[in-house]
Amino acid sequence: MVNRSSQVVGRDDELKAIENALADARGGRGGAVFLVGESGIGKTRLAAAAADIGYSTGMRLLRGRGSVLGPAVPYRSLTEALLSLVRAGGPIDLDALGPYRPILAGLVPDLGPAPGNQEAGSLVILAEAVLRLTALAGEDRGCLVILDDLQDADLETLAVVDYLTDNLAGQRTVLVGTIRADQGQALSFARAAGVRGACTVLELGRLGRADMRRLAAARLGVEPAQVPEPVADLLWAGGGGNPFRTEEMLDGMVDNGLLTRAADGWRVTESGRPNPPATLLRSVGARLDAVEPTAREVLLTCAVLGKRFPLTVVQEATGLTYRDLLSHLHGDNAAHLVAPDEQTPDWYAFQHALIVDALLTLIPPTERAALCGKVADAVEAMYPGLPGEWCQLTAALRLDSGQPLAAGRLWAMAGNRALGQGAAQSAVALLARACDLLAPDTGERAAALEAQLHALAEAGEVDRALAMVYLLDEVTGLAPDRRARLHTRLAWVAVHAGRAEVGLQSVAAARALLGPGASAADTAAIDVVAAHLEIDVPGPNQLAKAEEMARRAAVVAEGADLPAVACQAWQLLGALTRQRDPAEATALLERSRVIAVENNLPIWEVHALVRLGHDDALRDGGIDRLEMARDSASRIGAVTARYQAEVNIAMQLILRGDFAEADRLTAQVLTATTRLRLVETTQYMLLHRTVLAGHRGRRADMAAALEELRHWGGEHAQHAPRIHGLAGAFCALMEENQDLAHAECAAAVAAEDQNPTTFHLSGRYGLNLLLRSLADDISPAEFAAMTSSPASRLRWDRMFSDFAAAVLASRAGRAEDACAAVARAVASGAPYAMARHLGLRLVAPLALAGQWGSPIEWLRAAEEHFHRTGVPAVAGACRTLLRKGGATVSQRREGTEEIPAALRSAGVTVREYEVLRLLVDRLCNREIADALHLSPRTVEKHVSSLIAKTGEPNRIALSKYASATVQS
Repeated sequence: MVNRSSQVVGRDDELKAIENALADARGGRGGAVFLVGESGIGKTRLAAAAADIGYSTGMRLLRGRGSVLGPAVPYRSLTEALLSLVRAGGPIDLDALGPYRPILAGLVPDLGPAPGNQEAGSLVILAEAVLRLTALAGEDRGCLVILDDLQDADLETLAVVDYLTDNLAGQRTVLVGTIRADQGQALSFARAAGVRGACTVLELGRLGRADMRRLAAARLGVEPAQVPEPVADLLWAGGGGNPFRTEEMLDGMVDNGLLTRAADGWRVTESGRPNPPATLLRSVGARLDAVEPTAREVLLTCAVLGKRFPLTVVQEATGLTYRDLLSHLHGDNAAHLVAPDEQTPDWYAFQHALIVDALLTLIPPTERAALCGKVADAVEAMYPGLPGEWCQLTAALRLDSGQPLAAGRLWAMAGNRALGQGAAQSAVALLARACDLLAPDTGERAAALEAQLHALAEAGEVDRALAMVYLLDEVTGLAPDRRARLHTRLAWVAVHAGRAEVGLQSVAAARALLGPGASAADTAAIDVVAAHLEIDVPGPNQLAKAEEMARRAAVVAEGADLPAVACQAWQLLGALTRQRDPAEATALLERSRVIAVENNLPIWEVHALVRLGHDDALRDGGIDRLEMARDSASRIGAVTARYQAEVNIAMQLILRGDFAEADRLTAQVLTATTRLRLVETTQYMLLHRTVLAGHRGRRADMAAALEELRHWGGEHAQHAPRIHGLAGAFCALMEENQDLAHAECAAAVAAEDQNPTTFHLSGRYGLNLLLRSLADDISPAEFAAMTSSPASRLRWDRMFSDFAAAVLASRAGRAEDACAAVARAVASGAPYAMARHLGLRLVAPLALAGQWGSPIEWLRAAEEHFHRTGVPAVAGACRTLLRKGGATVSQRREGTEEIPAALRSAGVTVREYEVLRLLVDRLCNREIADALHLSPRTVEKHVSSLIAKTGEPNRIALSKYASATVQS
């Protein structure tokens, strides 16, 4: 046996491409490279070279490979890669993963507590979690992820790899994958990604004659010219340019004595044409024939287990002692075929998958069946319960040993486990295999079909799942109540997929299966999903219908010990009753939270906290509980719940006028939700982006955001009131177009009348009342009726209705009541800077005309706010009104921002502020004039103006005021 060589021969261009990709990743431009070629062509060796380059440059390395223990095991490659990162150690701030850390912990427990909610089953969220972990791992020095044998990976792993491929460009991560050039999902996705420019696909061809000679020379430890010509000819003819087969032939020639080492190099020992094994099969067969029977049994047992195998199972299957087993594996011929696994103690691996294929081909069918049964028994003895990938391996072994029913049960077990891991596509395939094998047993087949429906539903294959439901209806052995539950599950899938018509069909089918005599407990879960579906049905009465069903379900679920259903129902009721009775809405949400806590349902507790936080924000403008909900969602890995909390936080930031932070948060969440295809959350954030642009008075940005919202299907009846009343109306007011704002509010109210929603702040009880009062088209009686509604108690709306009350009082000549109403509005509007100043600007003309309140002070504050926030139309209108009121209007020139807010509000100009700053040092007029290049008379005028604007009695007092107010 000759020395192994790690030299990469004939792949200079491919190595250069990999080196460039690694350098780009370290520079912040990540990407993916896929190495494609036939078995034995050198893909793994090239990937190992990439690992060496990455390691030498300090990059973090994650490495995993496709399932080698029988059929594809969900997420095996990813799990192994993540474990390699954990084993390597090194500082990574895992807390920076936020809610994604528990998601990853579902694969690798060392990363923290696993999630206890449905987020764990989201494939896209898992992919995002892996993406974020690689970004953290390579934050400073780059990260290299190597995934070998992707042709053997499960569909979920390929989906994650596809997601990574499309989203690595902005981080310091490079993914290198190896794929055998057989037609399959992995090859199809890699080539498709290459066509769209998302990755580099390197097709590895066979080596040329010169490179084959170099490879043999490296293997023999000589220069290429020293390889005997007959050997080179044979290798070229028999190896076909395949590096692995070439090396196997070369080893066979050495092992058979046809090629021997001499003092001056290597020599062919026989004259004429040598006759070594012409194929890999003959080469492996020759080695197998050369070992004793017990060693042969060991090697064949190992081959049945796959490319990698644990010694414990081989020992159990063969009955050998540990010492004897090792002696057989380390014999001359066996050691050429297998070697200790580098990553896992007490595991061994064949040198190449082709060796496994060759060995399995050499086992006679009868012997193979018996051997598979023996190995299956050994696996079950060593791994009780068949955890992880052992279940699929044992199922395959049972099938090969002639036990189809036992194999079918194990496939069903594997499918259900895959479904629990969120590997829905793999579960579909595993359960389909189980259904075929379990055909003789009607009851077990029905259970497998039921599980397959669950998998289809989780995979989002609504149409296929629907067809499966009706197939199940025809299967004997499945009770009507179980089939009804399946229809109910499908209805929930339709809710999340936006397929209301499919959901309603499924609800009807579930009710029909249960019949008219069904118990309330059986129909509670159906009522909850039906209530959610009714909300999206256009029409004026759907909310009442939804509330009736949800309330019935909530009461029944509590009595029937169905806590999850009760949580769902009470939370929906909290949203449905808010318009009518905010206090009851809050109580219902608290009830849902208590049920979740008492029944250890953390995901439902977080969702209740999100709704309660939204409740607080609407009622009082506080976001403390929303932030608490966001933190709780992060701790348990509830990714979508976290984004729902941030959706509500973003809206409050907009209302507060914190536009920069709202813009940052909106962009951050949209980046994630669009990538994750969380359609509903994306729609909400795009709606918020539309509102944000409107509140800034940026009509072009508002139109662009609205167009993107349309692209995501979000401009529908549920969102129309906010689009008009919270975005369009405010944009018009920022443009000083009150008529358009009035029309937008009217459109919002009309849309809400036609299709009532569970959303709030459309303007009906707030801005619309103010604009109608300014237009003098609302009577005091109608205003009183509107503001007496419980729905009018939200803080944002109260602010505008109080401003409207001031307008109505002013028109009625009740100046004192008008002043009191403005004071209430200002107090309610304390958190809402922009809206508060807008309200003051809108009521100021009436106050100026009626000589009540402090309109000059209001206008100065409003002018300052809108000038600072870049809304020139409103700032200009304020200055115009100030002039009409006889007030001095400060010029907007360079240096204005340096003037303290109190002095700007008093009308102090930039030049006057310069004078005031010099008064700190008690300078006389001449000294100030010289410093500012003014005349003493001009300085005297500025001093007089400052005394008037600050209210100080004389120059001495003004100097003291300057010392206390400004910084010299």
